[in-house]
Amino acid sequence: MLSHYYTVKGYGEHEIIIQKSRFICYIERVTNEQDAQSFIQQIKKKHYDANHNCSAYIIGENDHIQKANDDGEPSGTAGVPMLEVLKKKQLKDTVVVVTRYFGGIKLGTGGLIRAYGKSVSEGLGAIGIVERKLMRVMHTKIDYTWLGKVENELRSSTFLLKEIHYLNDVEVEAYVEEDNKGTFIDWMTELTNGKGYISEGEVTYLEQIVQN
Repeated sequence: MLSHYYTVKGYGEHEIIIQKSRFICYIERVTNEQDAQSFIQQIKKKHYDANHNCSAYIIGENDHIQKANDDGEPSGTAGVPMLEVLKKKQLKDTVVVVTRYFGGIKLGTGGLIRAYGKSVSEGLGAIGIVERKLMRVMHTKIDYTWLGKVENELRSSTFLLKEIHYLNDVEVEAYVEEDNKGTFIDWMTELTNGKGYISEGEVTYLEQIVQN
């Protein structure tokens, strides 16, 4: 599992007009090629009357699945520029479809490349990009007398408070980056004078918006 990576916030759409042509960008997060193809077909069905429904996607931890389709536009003027935007943004697990309704003015090869690239760039800007960080949930069981100090220190630290469970003892859960587990254990041990029982929990990804 990657320690962190970037992807799209989720589904969204964004339209721009270039030389009277409508370019509608559809974006979705996917984790496999089947879902990417399904999304593309869904948009094609929705816009069956469009001149073009060009697409691109990049999937996998090592970007091992990359596809681009010009859907009738001159070769290399649509799908590849769209894919290049995804790669430039270092996105993973993302599919984009740009639907074009021709407005009567030909854009030429360079114009098409710029138009499809701009459509995806602006679409990503409108929909949002997130950074997903791999985090370990750390559990700390303490006596109630330690709760105030531990909670206050945790909230002002670089670690993230996840939840507090009020049981016979208090159990405090915190999100900690995998590389910082040792630092957290040392910090919490010192904070509680060794009175806390610290254990490791599940690994999960936390998302933070990096672009709106």
